[in-house]
Amino acid sequence: MITLGIDPGIASTGYGVISHSDGQSHCLDSGVISTSKTRNPEERLGTIYNRLGILIKKFKPDCCVVEQLFFNTNVKTALGVGQARGTILLAASHNNLECFEYTPLQVKQAVVGYGRAEKSQVQYMVKQILNLKDKLKDDEADALAIAICHVQSYRLEMLTSRGVAFNPEALS
Repeated sequence: MITLGIDPGIASTGYGVISHSDGQSHCLDSGVISTSKTRNPEERLGTIYNRLGILIKKFKPDCCVVEQLFFNTNVKTALGVGQARGTILLAASHNNLECFEYTPLQVKQAVVGYGRAEKSQVQYMVKQILNLKDKLKDDEADALAIAICHVQSYRLEMLTSRGVAFNPEALS
């Protein structure tokens, strides 16, 4: 399964493409799509849309995973993130990709095991899970974490849909 994780933002949109098979996840590509504040909003959103289209065509992901928008006290930031999110969902739709959404709390819980984890803890675990050596940008690490969260959630859903009961003793 190939998963495209995206951390939306108008100034910087993090992305991470991971492949998962035989119980192992590997990073195929990750980075940040940056847009300049000097550009008008439609150009910035166009850049995000076009770059995502290129990534989708190159890696042919099975799904797209986006961080769910949560309440933000800064209205300007929330609007920009919402616009970027809409652009991401449109790019996925135009490429026939099913989208999934997770809250930051769900992502941290899945990756670190603690929903209130710090960014540094998320970055550390992302690097451990994907066996990465290089330093990750915040938005890039968040996008990879979102993809990891989906892979873990998807695996759990597949197991439970097949009637496989969770056995905590099997983890020891």
